[in-house]
Amino acid sequence: MPFKKLLPSIWRERDVPVRYEEEHPFYGLQREMNRLFEDFSRGFDIAPFGTMSERMRAFAPSIDVKEDDKEISVLAELPGMDEKDIEVLLTDNALTLKGEKKEEKEEKGKDYYHMERTYGSFNRVIPLPQGIDTKKVNATFKKGVLTIRLPKTEEAKSKGKRVPVKVE
Repeated sequence: MPFKKLLPSIWRERDVPVRYEEEHPFYGLQREMNRLFEDFSRGFDIAPFGTMSERMRAFAPSIDVKEDDKEISVLAELPGMDEKDIEVLLTDNALTLKGEKKEEKEEKGKDYYHMERTYGSFNRVIPLPQGIDTKKVNATFKKGVLTIRLPKTEEAKSKGKRVPVKVE
């Protein structure tokens, strides 16, 4: 291969690669970093960060779990959802929240029409300790917030023992 073909400054116009003219210098670095992450995560079930479209479709509600002497309460933020789109399942050792969020936005103007649709499903499993009174569990949904109250049985309420901490 002649030496002049290795130097971009003396390429003839028809020899200039198409990509060279279109790309910003950092695109090559970004491509190489993406390839490294893909190679690293190839042996796992999922990519470490997922593709951008997967991240945009994913919906994971924020959940707060609080426990006191009488009950465990779970609050899940589910904005834009209806109670018919939410499923709450209780087993002996876990609380499962499932749902699907569907959102459609439509705008019409004189010279334009814009429509967006987003869909995402979620499945959250919250492990529970022994001693939940399953007959008294209740769930309410108000203004996009799901509140689940899981009262403890009498045995579970009395099982806890406070241990004093000594300073040395």
